[in-house]
Amino acid sequence: MFANPGTLRGRARAPSSPMRGWIPIALLTAVVSILPGCTPQPNVKPIVASQSDPYQARRWSSPVFTSAHATFTEAAKHFLSVRPKPVQPLDFPHKIHTEDIAVSCTDCHVGVTKGAVAGIPGVNVCISCHADIGDPNDPRIIMIRDYAKRGEDLPWQRVYGFFEESHIRFNHAPHIRAKVDCATCHGDVASMTVAERVVNHTMGFCIECHKTKQASNDCLVCHF
Repeated sequence: MFANPGTLRGRARAPSSPMRGWIPIALLTAVVSILPGCTPQPNVKPIVASQSDPYQARRWSSPVFTSAHATFTEAAKHFLSVRPKPVQPLDFPHKIHTEDIAVSCTDCHVGVTKGAVAGIPGVNVCISCHADIGDPNDPRIIMIRDYAKRGEDLPWQRVYGFFEESHIRFNHAPHIRAKVDCATCHGDVASMTVAERVVNHTMGFCIECHKTKQASNDCLVCHF
């Protein structure tokens, strides 16, 4: 028995492939892409390979002991908290101010009761008294007035302070509220002609004081 020719013709016809419709589109896209000026180009600069580090060759052969210290001696002094004596622009006789004319610590260090930093008095604090008070021939008075005229602060050097790697955020205000005397941490500055570092602010010193005052010795009290 022979099949109907019409049926055979129907079976021989392959179904239409869904990919056939995409072939002309792909060819058209390829042709358009090779035509100059037809496809917009991104307006970006080409990536340039980075140059080699010019310091890499000598980074590990430098005679410097560390990046912060030029010599082993300086590094050892830093490690042992041995600090050079501060050189002040002029002698500030605390004793005359505190005993003779009864100037309080907070009169000059105005931030001590308000926040973390006690503050080093600016020239405006000095000149508020010494614009009219003081021997005009005294070189210290002359220097203060000269700095005030130029609008410059005296380059005072800090006597106390913590190294950065200690990560200590000391706040003066709570210590003042707890009635901790300034001399406890700074020595008897009131009787000094020039402020000197006489108290070593080690962790043991702070912990012992906190125990005496029954204050917290939690790490986050000082290190935060």
